[in-house]
Amino acid sequence: MSGSGPESKSGQPKRDRTKRRLLLFLLILLLAGATYGAWRFFVMQSERGKLRVSGRIEGYETNVGAKIGGRVDFIAVREGDFVKVGQLIVRISDDDIQAQLRGAKARLKKAIESRDQAIEQIGVIKNALAQSQLNKRQSVEDAKGRIMQAEAQLAASKANLSQAEAQLSESQADLKLAQLRKERYDTLAVQGAVMQDEADQADTTMQTTVATVSARRAAVEAARKQFVASEGALTQAKTARYNPPIRTTEVFSSQHQLVQAQSQLKAAQEEIQNAKSSVDEIQANIAYLNILSPIDAVVTARAVEPGAVVVAGQTVLSIINLDTVYLRAYVPEGEIGKVRVGQKALVYLDSAPKKGWPAQVIEIDPEASFTPENIYFRDDRVKQVFGMKIAIKDPQRFPKPGMPADADIMLDDKQ
Repeated sequence: MSGSGPESKSGQPKRDRTKRRLLLFLLILLLAGATYGAWRFFVMQSERGKLRVSGRIEGYETNVGAKIGGRVDFIAVREGDFVKVGQLIVRISDDDIQAQLRGAKARLKKAIESRDQAIEQIGVIKNALAQSQLNKRQSVEDAKGRIMQAEAQLAASKANLSQAEAQLSESQADLKLAQLRKERYDTLAVQGAVMQDEADQADTTMQTTVATVSARRAAVEAARKQFVASEGALTQAKTARYNPPIRTTEVFSSQHQLVQAQSQLKAAQEEIQNAKSSVDEIQANIAYLNILSPIDAVVTARAVEPGAVVVAGQTVLSIINLDTVYLRAYVPEGEIGKVRVGQKALVYLDSAPKKGWPAQVIEIDPEASFTPENIYFRDDRVKQVFGMKIAIKDPQRFPKPGMPADADIMLDDKQ
C-alpha cells in the first residue's frame, strides 16, 4: 500500500504527456485531412466542370430617409416585416409645418387683398386722369377762345382808335377854319361891313369847335388805352394757351399716382406668386411627412423609434428587395482565372441544401483581398481571395440576407 503512492505520482505526468501527444497528433491529422479535403474539393470540382464557392446571401440595401425633419409620430413596421411599394411605413409630426402653412396662407390672403385694392385704386386713378386730361383739353380750347376774343377786341380797339384819331383830325381842321372865320368877321364887324351878330356867331362856332377838338382828343386817348389793354389781354390769352398750369398739374399728379398704383399692383402680384410658392412647397413637405416604401422589400433595420426627432436626410429604416438578392462569395487566387462574369451557377442554401437556385455571376472584384473576418480560422483569413456576386435569378423571396450558402459555378458556360 505504501509503495503504490510514489508510483502513482510518477506515472501521472507520463500519462498527461501521452494524452497531449495524442491530441496533437489528432489535430495534425485533422488539419492534414481538411487540407487534403479542400484540395480535393476544388480539384475534383474543377475536373467536373464546376467550381464550388461559399459565402452569404446579401442584397441591395435601400436606406429610407426623411425628406423633412421633425418628430417621429409612429413607425408601422419592424425588422423582418415585409412592405409593399407605396405602403406608409413612417409618419412624422406635422404640428410645426401646419403652423408654417397657416402663416403662408395668411400671407397669400393679404397679398390677394393688396392686389384687389391696387386694381380698384388704378381704376379710380384712371378715371381721375381721364377727367384731368379732359379738363386740360377744355382749358386749351378755352384758351383758344379767349385768344380769338382778345384778338377781336384788339381789332375793335384798333378800329376805335383809328376812328377817334380821324375824328380828332377832322375837328382840328374845323377849328382852324373857325378861327380864321372869327378873325375875318371881327375885322369886318369893326369896319361895319357885317353885323355884330354875324361876328358873334363866328366866335360861337369857334368855341364849339374847340370843345369838339378837346372831346375828340380825350376820345383818342381813351381809344389808345383800350387798344393797349386789348394787346395785353391777347398776350395773356396766348400765354395761357401754352401753359394751363392748374390743369397740367392735375394731369401730372394723376399720372404719378397711376404709376405708384401700378407699382403696388406689380408688387402685390409678385407677393401672391411668392406666397403661392410657399404654400405649394409647404404642402409638398407635408406630403413628405408620410414616408412610403419605394419598393417591395423586407425591413432590415429600424434606426429610430417613435418620439425621436430626425433631420432631413436621416435614415429611419433600411430595407432590402428580396427579388434582387445575390450570393457574396470568395474564390482563392489560384481559381479566379476560371471564373468570368456571365457564367451560370446553382446556389444551395444551408437551410435547403437539396434545392439549387439558378444564378449567374454578375460581378468580380478587380483586386484580391484577404478573406473576410467572418471566416473563423486565422489561417484562412490571411489567404488572398477574390470576391464576387452571384445573382439568384428567381429567388421567390426565399433566400434572405445573412443566410450561408454555397454555389456551383459552371466553368464551361460562356454566356
